[in-house]
Amino acid sequence: MTKIFVLLCLFFLAASGFVNGSIKKDPLRIFDLKNGDLSVKVTNWGATLVSLVLPDKNGKLGDIVLGYDSLKDYINDTTYFGATVGRVANRIGGAQFTLNGTHYKLIANEGNNTLHGGPKGFTHALWKVVRYQNEGDSPRITFSYHSFDGEEGFPGDLLVTVSYILGKNSLNIIMKAKALNKPTPVNLINHAYWNLGNHNSGNILDEVVQIFGSKTTLVDDHLIPTGKFASVEGTPYDFLKPQVVGTRINQLQKTNGYDTNYVLDGAKGKEIKVAAIVHDKKSGRVMKISTNAPGLQFYSANFVKNEKGKDGFVYQPRSALCLETQAFPDSVNHLNFPSTIVTPEKPYKHVMFIKFSTKDSYALSTL
Repeated sequence: MTKIFVLLCLFFLAASGFVNGSIKKDPLRIFDLKNGDLSVKVTNWGATLVSLVLPDKNGKLGDIVLGYDSLKDYINDTTYFGATVGRVANRIGGAQFTLNGTHYKLIANEGNNTLHGGPKGFTHALWKVVRYQNEGDSPRITFSYHSFDGEEGFPGDLLVTVSYILGKNSLNIIMKAKALNKPTPVNLINHAYWNLGNHNSGNILDEVVQIFGSKTTLVDDHLIPTGKFASVEGTPYDFLKPQVVGTRINQLQKTNGYDTNYVLDGAKGKEIKVAAIVHDKKSGRVMKISTNAPGLQFYSANFVKNEKGKDGFVYQPRSALCLETQAFPDSVNHLNFPSTIVTPEKPYKHVMFIKFSTKDSYALSTL
């Protein structure tokens, strides 16, 4: 009887994925999604967007996402190319916060502050594939990750899923999180670096951008929000009407370019609204981003330098645009910011709808 019991236990452990005292994980790999002329590659390392290939106005295919050829390079990546970032993306001032009377000290990885969830975060983790369907009208893949209580200093167990869903001319990214036992802050983003001219076409200074945010969150010298807001009117941050990126970028000497959070107009509640539109005049490609998030971080790859990427191309500053729909940075330390606290009774859902098209010329605001 004892031998039978031991054999049953071993069988249960094997069936549950436990091998040699550890949980058996999915192998590190690339997954393909294709719908018409639009194709995407993603990896379960960091639930990362590796490439997005689509035609230009002449029908020529090109990859518009910066990244690497080798999965090993993603493991060693410090730029967050295409990664899912969390548990809390962007910055938390002083690497600390207080929640329900308990003080939490996080791991600082940018001076005295926590950036993008800490030194490991969700970016440097192997996610589990829970669904993969590369056929039909909506090819998709869903990754999941269980963040344990105390990981990088954050409270509570958190179950996270990220889905990439490919339409005929669109990519939808849906991020969900459920707190399993304790309230915890959550702010998940996708950190794709976009260059609509092609990943290897050089800088993005001639791309035209429109951002539907009339205010930004003011920051101190360490890019930590002060809790105050500022109008974009009359400043280099004003993209309410379509603007060429390079026109005013050199006025931003302190950050070497754009790196700021926009307060999206009409962002009350969780309704979907247009956040940004980008047009590359040479290729004719257009990207329109809609979201239910209250903010948008606009970053012009200011500190990407001599980064060897796909096909041996070397990326330099201002070689891409990051347009990260998100909660406001350091929200957990500012009561006047929209709350990022997730509880077992109040789950998290962040959607990012990206539509692609091609035009020779037009008014962006009419899209």
